[in-house]
Amino acid sequence: MSADRPITVLGAGGWIGAALVAELRRQGRPVRAVDRAGLPAWLAERDSRGLSQGPVIDAIGLTADFRQRPHATAEAHVGLLSQVLQRPGIEQLLYLSSTRVYARSTDTREAAPLPCLSSDPSDLYNLSKLLGEALVLQDPRPGLKVVRLSNVVGPGQPTSTFVGALLAEARAGGVVTIQQPADTAKDYVTLADVVRLLPLIAERGQQRLYNLGRGSNTSHAEVAAWLERQGARVRFASGERASSGLSFPPLVIERLAAEFEPPADPFARFDVQIAND
Repeated sequence: MSADRPITVLGAGGWIGAALVAELRRQGRPVRAVDRAGLPAWLAERDSRGLSQGPVIDAIGLTADFRQRPHATAEAHVGLLSQVLQRPGIEQLLYLSSTRVYARSTDTREAAPLPCLSSDPSDLYNLSKLLGEALVLQDPRPGLKVVRLSNVVGPGQPTSTFVGALLAEARAGGVVTIQQPADTAKDYVTLADVVRLLPLIAERGQQRLYNLGRGSNTSHAEVAAWLERQGARVRFASGERASSGLSFPPLVIERLAAEFEPPADPFARFDVQIAND
């Protein structure tokens, strides 16, 4: 693959896509940013020289509003992906899936069978992501890969995320209230580690499916302590700092760690300004 061919980022208008484009440009890498408005034109292009496309990272997706927009969710995660995969010249593609697909599983290894319930609205997201994964992983082209992305934290945190909503509440003033028990715990990864690792996996990854996360859980109590270090005041709705919360199984990242420097502790590297300017 020629080094002068750009990395194409689909979904460049989103939080992760925009951060990835910015990091690639900071590194001096050639990059083509394709947002939703530019996607139809990109899909319609044909390379008259017959040259292969450079690496493509598909960061198109819906998150918080998927329950209200089921058809748009299916189109983003499956329909558009199908069109991308049929675009001539693609040899390397990385599809961003989610560790949400492990929601009903106690096994977070990439090869684990994953149960879903089609009648549960919460599983619509998981099912659409898994169908997108299947389109990629059943394609015979070896350069087509999938990353299951954990809960991302970083600058510009969207308010649709758990941490983003807490930060918005902190900036609005008053006490931040965490509704879930303090010992609820899940995996997080920094945006900086995500944008560092995605191009490496797309270009050099030896596997076709990776988990991308920290590999150890952070409790809501630890998130609360981090918020307090940022200057916020935090309380739990239950009034207790530990009360039998939900703890997700730790994410297995052996494949990732075998090939690349694994992510660092996200809340040790992520600082924000709480006070409004």
